Amino acid sequence: MSAIVEKPTVELEHIAIYLDSLRVDSVLDFDLFIQVKDKFVLYRSADLPFTETTRQKLIENHVERLFITGDCKIKYQRYIEQNLGTILDDPKVKEDKKANILYETSTSLVKDVLSNPTYGENIRRSKDLVSNTVNYILSGREAFHNLLKITSYDYYTYTHSVNVSTFSVALAQQMGYTDKKFLYELGIGALLHDIGKSKLPDRILNKRSALNSVEFEIMKKHPKWGIEILTDTDEIPAASYYPILQHHERGDGSGYPSGLSLAEMHIYSRIVAIADSFDAMTTERVYQKAMDTYPSLKVMFSLEGAYDEEALRAFVHLMGPEGVKTD
Repeated sequence: MSAIVEKPTVELEHIAIYLDSLRVDSVLDFDLFIQVKDKFVLYRSADLPFTETTRQKLIENHVERLFITGDCKIKYQRYIEQNLGTILDDPKVKEDKKANILYETSTSLVKDVLSNPTYGENIRRSKDLVSNTVNYILSGREAFHNLLKITSYDYYTYTHSVNVSTFSVALAQQMGYTDKKFLYELGIGALLHDIGKSKLPDRILNKRSALNSVEFEIMKKHPKWGIEILTDTDEIPAASYYPILQHHERGDGSGYPSGLSLAEMHIYSRIVAIADSFDAMTTERVYQKAMDTYPSLKVMFSLEGAYDEEALRAFVHLMGPEGVKTD
């Protein structure tokens, strides 16, 4: 292994990264550390190329995770985004590692989007991410199941957004939609479906109990706010706006903001409505326990006319081979 240099005495936060996320023969613009007992020590400086020899020595020493300092997190995030397609196509990278790298990259990016939603560069980064996600999910059923295994079951807007995009693209594929343009437009709308929540007051967004009627009326504005934000950036395809505006619509007219019927909802919206509801029911919140998969699906089937039944049945098959009884 390379010579080990003691880290500086200044204490810095260290963040674990996957060895498999680093591309051979690339020059990194961040230092790499390894953990030796309770210390982080410098393993490779930013100005040195990351070679195959370096990689093999780490593998031989059973090192799967390296570390970067917290102040280099943005540099690392951009590096991964730029190399994500290569990582996901690399046969040397195990499938579970690919899924972890994709999920971690996605949640980090959505955090950036929600913190600065009007910044066009963040939306452009999201578009590239969705293209890579679509290609990965289309690579085979195993890809979706690897993502499903690491899906966060604690509710945060950023993890929820990633989950909904993943579920939506996989559900569309399950329904027979394999056109990449269709899946890309759907995936963008799904990933950004809650971007309007960035305008909600913290007291509502982070409330540790159920919303009262006044708070809920404010919450109901987030689909239209999302449209306003993204219209100003003018970065996403026109069809991707549908699930952002309509993901809380229900086919029986009980949804918001417009009380649409199923026939009035775009196919993207009907797909995202299912993914959004399912993820909301199966993730843990302070005021709401997470439901298991099949009880959640039974609830959705019991709401007659609320969801596209063909899509809902396809979602059952997507989530497991046994299905769920609907009678």
